[in-house]
Amino acid sequence: MQAVVLSAGKGTRLRPLTEDKPKSLVEVDGRPIIEDVFDNLLEAGADELIVVVGYLKEKIINRYGDEYEGVPITYAHQREQRGLAHAILQVESLIDDDFMLMLGDNVFRGNLADVRNRQQEDRADAAFLVEQVPYEEASRYGVLDTNEYGEIVEVVEKPEEPPSNLVMTGFYTFTPAIFHACHLVQPSDRGEYELSDAVDLLIQSGRTIDAIRMEGWRVDVGYPEDRDRAEERLRDESGRLADSGTETEQAPQSTTD
Repeated sequence: MQAVVLSAGKGTRLRPLTEDKPKSLVEVDGRPIIEDVFDNLLEAGADELIVVVGYLKEKIINRYGDEYEGVPITYAHQREQRGLAHAILQVESLIDDDFMLMLGDNVFRGNLADVRNRQQEDRADAAFLVEQVPYEEASRYGVLDTNEYGEIVEVVEKPEEPPSNLVMTGFYTFTPAIFHACHLVQPSDRGEYELSDAVDLLIQSGRTIDAIRMEGWRVDVGYPEDRDRAEERLRDESGRLADSGTETEQAPQSTTD
């Protein structure tokens, strides 16, 4: 399955870490975030990586070239950062069939393969990981509104008053139906073409959407303190594995740009 990585943003909230690099090249525990993203996607079965680049795109292209761990990389250019739905449309001509999508600023340790498998088994038009977060944090994400049966009936992007604390994470699988939905999306109050609005259009049109609960953890690296929190989680995890006697492969070290 092809896998798309959205990595075009400026990462203004991560400054000063992003003054000279795109946010996906910010290092967490000695490695750029995007390498952790690549590793997760390869483990979930990706056989081609398509990276949407924009801000300081040459830093990513020059660093990784046309392959990662033997898996080919293709680049798509988002010249203006106008939202995630707009970013997805930049890869429309490159997608052959169902595909995975992952945000380039998330550190995951979770059940990504379950999402791919469920979507393939159910032939759903989309499937994505969801998790519960504290209500005070829900406004940072695409929030899911559910009915009395627990079915997803609406997705709201970064609401001031979240209808729930169940949110989308940064990992999805889609059929090409998502492109039609993205074409129909109108700019939000923030002036962006929101992925959550495209997903909501799929829901309202009766498309099948599977939501899979997160098993594990993830950190959305939006602020410098999030980078520190992700490093703590990774180091704690490494420490627990070492204490249990499990041998782990040392992550390759990367130099700072």
